[in-house]
Amino acid sequence: MNEINLLYARNTIARKDPVVRQDLVFLLLVDNLAFEKQIDVQWAGEDGVWRTLPASHHQTIDEDREYWLARASFELGANRPLPGNVEFAVRYRVAGAEYWDNHGGTNYSIEADSGILLADDRPLLNVEFDGHLADRQSVVPVVVAVARRLEARKVTVNWSDDRWQTNHQMACRYRRNYWDGEYASNARNPNQYGCQVWEAALPVGEAYRVDYRISCEARRPVADDDNFGRHHSARRRPLGVLILNLHCCQEENQDQKLSQIARAIDELDVDIVCLQEVAELWNGGRGDWQTNTARIINARLRSPYHLVTDWSHLGFERFREGVAVLSRHPVERHEARYVSESRDPYSIHSRKVVMARVLVPWLGPINVFSSHLSWWEDGFAEQFANLRAWAADQHGREVRASLLCGDFNIKAGARGYQLVAASTEYEDQYLAVRSPQTFARVFASGEAGWEALLDDDQRIDYVFLRKGSDLRAISARELFTADDYGTVSDHPGYLVTFEPR
Repeated sequence: MNEINLLYARNTIARKDPVVRQDLVFLLLVDNLAFEKQIDVQWAGEDGVWRTLPASHHQTIDEDREYWLARASFELGANRPLPGNVEFAVRYRVAGAEYWDNHGGTNYSIEADSGILLADDRPLLNVEFDGHLADRQSVVPVVVAVARRLEARKVTVNWSDDRWQTNHQMACRYRRNYWDGEYASNARNPNQYGCQVWEAALPVGEAYRVDYRISCEARRPVADDDNFGRHHSARRRPLGVLILNLHCCQEENQDQKLSQIARAIDELDVDIVCLQEVAELWNGGRGDWQTNTARIINARLRSPYHLVTDWSHLGFERFREGVAVLSRHPVERHEARYVSESRDPYSIHSRKVVMARVLVPWLGPINVFSSHLSWWEDGFAEQFANLRAWAADQHGREVRASLLCGDFNIKAGARGYQLVAASTEYEDQYLAVRSPQTFARVFASGEAGWEALLDDDQRIDYVFLRKGSDLRAISARELFTADDYGTVSDHPGYLVTFEPR
């Protein structure tokens, strides 16, 4: 294989009165020679002017190969003619080298409204696929281009929504006209280049992931399209859980920092946010909802989340201090409880936790506890025991996962952390992702002296996942540092993402 190869190109003209639109699409197969690279299409329309169309990363196949996609759309105007027939080649620049697929030096050409052009050695190809499932998407469209010379009799999609524990089959239907969204193209099927288009719609419901491969029954031998042996797949965004101690309105430029937090939640598509040291003015103990920092952050999101919050005690002599859960997904039920012996609102050792049962669409209900526990010498062991018992009581058959999140006031490896590890019930998810070997020595083998492995780990904020939950952490990131969204508190934040186990 060359370092870059054209897989297919599409040139269609669509008409929806009064708009006439020409679309160009190019799918490329690229060797992953380095992270930093530039892929583009060099093309010229009927005006003879050569232009550069940048391509973007579309999907990773494996460590060595990637799909890149370039597309452009043009509307006909009084002084804007359409490109018409197009001549093109594809270019790959990486580490000072340059690679081309220019059809053996003659360049490729594709005529206006001619439909799909398959590369010379591609008899069957999954085209216009997307590796992402939108939040409410319940159907995955599959479009298959088949070289007419094969004389295809049947095209079938074999698919699974549970990683091939079960297998489904769906026959594709032959598409008589090429459609592009709401615009009907005049390109015929089979089109000018002898390429047939077949399609299917996989009913995936709320599944997190779908895997599929394409097979073809034809008069002539043909290799199936199984994405180079790895199957095609599409999946939803993983579940993002963010924890952050807000420092109870003790920050300079406090209002600006609340906006920074909201911006990060939006830009990072966080699903669940667990906040500690949420503050609102004391107001004689009655509080002041308009000054509640969790409410303010929520109001500044593009779309407000479901919010659960409660307070524990007087903080910094002028605030009701508490905890909160913000959830993009519906909250089925919620509750707040003291986990400390003290319930005195004037005692800093009075500690309340809020629980939200969140309905994650592709998973089901999960229990999320936003916690701010005391230091070891001030009651951590008792508070953690009460929290653990409460969480166990709430973890019924229908609950798919339980997460204890927040500020636990115990350094990694210290006595309180040892207590959590010794429980053999909850595991540190940031550690699981960032240092899997250390994680295994702490939470799997429990080897003697593991505490020393965490001497340099200064965290006191954690996302603990109950063992046996139907989630697994796939990424973890420290946020709100000088280099990442800026500091907003005397604590950093931690973002952990999960997918189904």
